[in-house]
Amino acid sequence: MEKTRTYQVITYGCQMNVHDSERIAGVLERAGYRPGPELAEVDLVVFNTCAVRENADNRLYGNLGRLAPFKADRPDMQIAVGGCMAQKDQGRVVEKAPWVDVVFGTHNLASLPLLLERARVERVAQVEILDALERFPSTLPTRRQAAYSGWVVISVGCDNTCTFCIVPALRGRRIDRGPDDILAEIELLVASGVQEITLLGQNVNTYRGGADDRDAFAKLLRACGQVEGLRRVRFTSPHPKDFTDSVLVAMAETANVMPSLHMPLQSGSDQILRRMRRSYRRDRFLGILERARRHLPEAAITTDVIVGFPGETEQDFADTLDLVRQARFAGAFTFLYSVRPGTPAATMPDQVAPEVAQERHRRLVELVDQIAWEENKLQLGRQVEVMFAAGEGRKDAHTKRLSGRARDNRLVHVALPEGWTERPRPGDLAWATVTYAAPHHLVADAGLTGLVRTSGGDAWEAAQGDRAATVGLAGPARRPAAGPVVP
Repeated sequence: MEKTRTYQVITYGCQMNVHDSERIAGVLERAGYRPGPELAEVDLVVFNTCAVRENADNRLYGNLGRLAPFKADRPDMQIAVGGCMAQKDQGRVVEKAPWVDVVFGTHNLASLPLLLERARVERVAQVEILDALERFPSTLPTRRQAAYSGWVVISVGCDNTCTFCIVPALRGRRIDRGPDDILAEIELLVASGVQEITLLGQNVNTYRGGADDRDAFAKLLRACGQVEGLRRVRFTSPHPKDFTDSVLVAMAETANVMPSLHMPLQSGSDQILRRMRRSYRRDRFLGILERARRHLPEAAITTDVIVGFPGETEQDFADTLDLVRQARFAGAFTFLYSVRPGTPAATMPDQVAPEVAQERHRRLVELVDQIAWEENKLQLGRQVEVMFAAGEGRKDAHTKRLSGRARDNRLVHVALPEGWTERPRPGDLAWATVTYAAPHHLVADAGLTGLVRTSGGDAWEAAQGDRAATVGLAGPARRPAAGPVVP
């Protein structure tokens, strides 16, 4: 009898990629694979790639190079490359790394086991890239990273034409799922113990639900509020040009929709926003934030900012710093502009020198961190509801703190009181009083009360006996939860 083959999945990029990796793991396990603990010893390594930034390319090919000696020592070991970069580069992956066995795209995750078997039998690399989605990945099995939380895709693809972004060319035009299909998946997840779901799409607020209904996304949020047992609902990422007040009202009036909002800025300069083809200007962006805080005064608002876009002057960058000061973000993903071949920005004149972009990026990060710290200090003394999480934050053996997320998505490290008899499990809830604030987290060393042992905690506990998810995340450091689907 052939031995059970083992695997690891290594993920680069956004939350859509993370969710795709859960589907890849589910497809492999349905085909008989099991997770393996050591990268050098597993029978299969799958890289699920990102094509948005250049450093993802470099890291992929660097890691492929490091695996080459293991592949030479163990010829039966297989290596597969999927995701956006595979969709973009296709046969080039095998040209640069001929020891790769399978290259598959964003639209054919389900084909992976068949392609692996074909490569094993034929002893030749298999490259299969579909140009369009044949069915939503929601129909595929999933091995979730966390038993108490789950991603739910509401649409795939993107109809925007941002000059820096290659995602629409790789993921295709937007296709929406029907609301009944989405809600059925959510109800199944909740029945399995999921307490928190994140609605995913390249641009969630363009969701129309199969009809030309601009309020379809707001209606979907309200429908999530009717799902019994669903405690927390989040979503990512919206786009300012399509954002409607109906979404803010739905968030404010739906108890399980969390007061956290990720609103991508990209630049505070109207000139650069035009060059990016972002279809909104700084005044409209600030207006959205003003209305968001009016409807959701407790909300934590985060953003994305790109530094060094072609043509960015010192004045343009100063405009970005000025808007960041006005916006008072709770956190930000900050990126150095990266040339992506095939995008209009790649051939624009006036490319910013790397050393100039890096110096601007340093100044932006300093400002973002300072504001985030000041905003976090406003939480001191407040009681926050924490959903405990697996793998969040730091390991603190001395204080024995546990980590989780507040309703507004801030990371909170919680100390257990002396004599506390029940240890919260990932997915469980409690209230705690904030005693310390740092730029990227809060500490609650007092006032832990009201522990709720949830079905999510039960599901996490049950999963520990059969912990199958071995999905390695290779995303950027200091990446807060619920980050952007595209930069």
